[in-house]
Amino acid sequence: MIQIDNTIISLDLVTTKFVCDLAKCKGYCCVHGDSGAPLEDKEAKILEKIYPKIKPYMRESGIKAIEKAGNVHIIDNDGDVVTVLIDNNECSFVVFENGIARCAIEKAFNDGKIKFRKPVSCHLYPVRTKKYKDFEGVNYNKWDICKPAVEKGEKENKFLYIFLQDSLKRKYGNEWYNQLVLVAENIKNKGL
Repeated sequence: MIQIDNTIISLDLVTTKFVCDLAKCKGYCCVHGDSGAPLEDKEAKILEKIYPKIKPYMRESGIKAIEKAGNVHIIDNDGDVVTVLIDNNECSFVVFENGIARCAIEKAFNDGKIKFRKPVSCHLYPVRTKKYKDFEGVNYNKWDICKPAVEKGEKENKFLYIFLQDSLKRKYGNEWYNQLVLVAENIKNKGL
């Protein structure tokens, strides 16, 4: 484990090679899971506000799921604020392009309609974070569906923390990320 400030980080972030391979996984992480995408409180409020600008990018089934829930987010069985799911399957914001799951929120962002890219939990995936009393855990969520991403990471020789550079900086800041890079380089130099 690595500690930076109040975060405890799994060594997997600096030892696992990983690059998403959407052509092979088809964005399955947005389609299948126990719950919707975890949202920070401020993100839930932002999504409520910008939902009308995202709605034109969404599928009818996603809109109906949100209307049925009465909001763009719900509280799941673990007590977490999450996005609404369509029939306990894909996220309500999922759209499909050529059989690949994409994010309606990110599409609106890429078109300049909104300034919010997507929930940071989605941007960080396959890394998941969890707040505890005295620290926040930062862990790699290993999943068979991401096997092509590990293979692609090996082929491109790119580690998970490098692949997730933008999202890790978004979540924790540049200084935190720079410290992670130093730790990663030290681990590599020691051959661990």
